[in-house]
Amino acid sequence: MTAVAQTRDRWRMGVEARALVLLTAVLLAFGLAVLYSASAMVALSEDLGSAHYLIRQIIGLGVGALAFAVAAKMDAELWSKWAWPFMAVTILLLLVIVLPFTTSIAPRINGSRRFLFGASIQPSEIGKLAVIMWTSMLLVKKRDQMRRLTKGLLPFLIVIGVLDILVVLEPDLSVALMYTLVMGIILFAGGVRIGHFVALGILAIPVLWHEMEKLQYVMLRMSTFLDPGKAPDASYQLKQSLIAVGSGGAFGRGFGEGRQQLGFVPFGYNDFIASNIGEEWGFIGLLLLTAAFAMYAWLGFRIARSARTPFLQLVALGLTVTVVITAFLHIGVVVGLLPTTGLTLPFISYGRSNLVLSLFMTGVLVNIGSHKERVHGVAATNPLAAPAW
Repeated sequence: MTAVAQTRDRWRMGVEARALVLLTAVLLAFGLAVLYSASAMVALSEDLGSAHYLIRQIIGLGVGALAFAVAAKMDAELWSKWAWPFMAVTILLLLVIVLPFTTSIAPRINGSRRFLFGASIQPSEIGKLAVIMWTSMLLVKKRDQMRRLTKGLLPFLIVIGVLDILVVLEPDLSVALMYTLVMGIILFAGGVRIGHFVALGILAIPVLWHEMEKLQYVMLRMSTFLDPGKAPDASYQLKQSLIAVGSGGAFGRGFGEGRQQLGFVPFGYNDFIASNIGEEWGFIGLLLLTAAFAMYAWLGFRIARSARTPFLQLVALGLTVTVVITAFLHIGVVVGLLPTTGLTLPFISYGRSNLVLSLFMTGVLVNIGSHKERVHGVAATNPLAAPAW
C-alpha cells in the first residue's frame, strides 16, 4: 500500500463520524430556518432588514465550517501538547474582559461584559474547549496520582476556581456551572474517587450559596422559578415562553406563523429560541429536536469508546457532554423545567461564537471517529480506556 493510500485510509470516516456530520448538517439547516422566523420581526423593529440576523449567522456558519474542516483533518492528539498554552490564553482573555480599564474593547452589553471587540469574540465559549482539553490532558498525565486529593484533584480545583471566578465577574454563572460540570464528568470518567466529589460538594454548597446571594439576578431567577407569581417582571420571559410552547399544541402553528416572535419573548432568537420551535413546530418539533441531540450524544459516546488513546476518549466524552447538556438545559428552561440560565441552543440559536465553537467541537469528534486504528484490547489494561459510561 502506498503512503498516499495509507494516509487516506487513516483519515477515512467511521460510520459514527459520517452520521454525526449528517446530523450536524440537518441541525444547521433547521437552525437557519428557525432563526429567520424568530428574528425577522425583531430585526424589522430595529430598522434593520428582515434577514439581518440570518445573514450574520450565515457568516458565522462560514467561519464555523472552516473551523470544522480544520478540526476534522488535524490530529486531535496534538491538543495534548497545546492544552497548557491554550488554557493560559483563555484565562488571559477572560481577565481582559473583567478589568475596569478595558471597557473600550470589552463593552458592557445588556448588563454584562462577555464579549471582546463589540460582539465578535466571546472568551467564555473558548473556555469550554480549554476546560475539556486541559482536563483530559492533565488527567491522563496524573492518572497514577488521581486517587490522592492534594496531588491529584487539587490542581484541577485551582484552575476551575480561577475560571469560575473570572466568568462570574462578567457576570455569567451559567457558564461557570457548565465549566465545573464538564470538568467533573471528565474526572469521574477518568476514575477520580467518588468520595472526593461528595466531600467537596458538601463543602462547596455554603460557599456557592453565599456567592449566589451576592448576585441579585441569580436569586431573582431562582425565586421566580420556584414562585412565578412572586416577581411578575422577572418571570415575564418564562411566561411568554410557556405561552408560545403551549399555543403550539401537538403540531404547531406552522413555520412563520408564530405570534410570540413579534417581540413578546425577549431574546427569542437566542436564549429562548426553542420557544419558537415549540410554537411553530409544536410538541412534535421539540420532541424531534430532543431526539436529535440524544442521537448526537449516542454517536459521540460511541466515538469516545472506540478512540485510540485515553486522552482522545476523554476529549470525545467532554465535547459530547458539553454540546448535549447545553442543548438539554436550553430546552428545559424554555418549557419551565429549569430556572432561566441564558444558555444558547447549539447549532440553532443566534450567536457566532457559540456556532463556531460547536462546529469546531464536532470537527474534533469527527477527527477522533475517523481514525481506522481503534482500541480493542486496551480496555483490559488501561483503566482510562474504559470510561464510566
